[in-house]
Amino acid sequence: MNRIRRSLMSALVAGGLVLGLSVCSEAADDAAKQVEDELVEEVDKQLDEEYEVTYEVTGEKVDSIDFNAGGGDAADPKLETVDNPTLPWKKTVKLRGIEAPVVIPVTVGINGSGDLSCKILYKGEALAEESGAGTVSVTGCVAVSPIVG
Repeated sequence: MNRIRRSLMSALVAGGLVLGLSVCSEAADDAAKQVEDELVEEVDKQLDEEYEVTYEVTGEKVDSIDFNAGGGDAADPKLETVDNPTLPWKKTVKLRGIEAPVVIPVTVGINGSGDLSCKILYKGEALAEESGAGTVSVTGCVAVSPIVG
């Protein structure tokens, strides 16, 4: 009789564990789904949010400046080029979502100087700042979208 009673108790305990785990599993699945939905909503919000950055380029001479002008997306940014700009050069653009702010001044100095500096500013604070010199100087500033952080 004790043997039957132990077998029945073991079966009931095992059944209770299975039932309890399946209820916990469903609760965990529901919680995971809720977190996933919230993350997707936040990413969508960030992808649609616009922000402004200001590009600044200074130096002695620059032959061209390439920069992310907005209008593209993170995977395929719309770059514009300004040839032979007057320095110092400054441009404010609107970007969206996780688009990376990028400004790339290029100079080919025949006489060897070619000093260049670039900055990317967001709300008055530098996101990126670089400088370089030489006969051929390609100094680029690239930053992570400020709305991601």
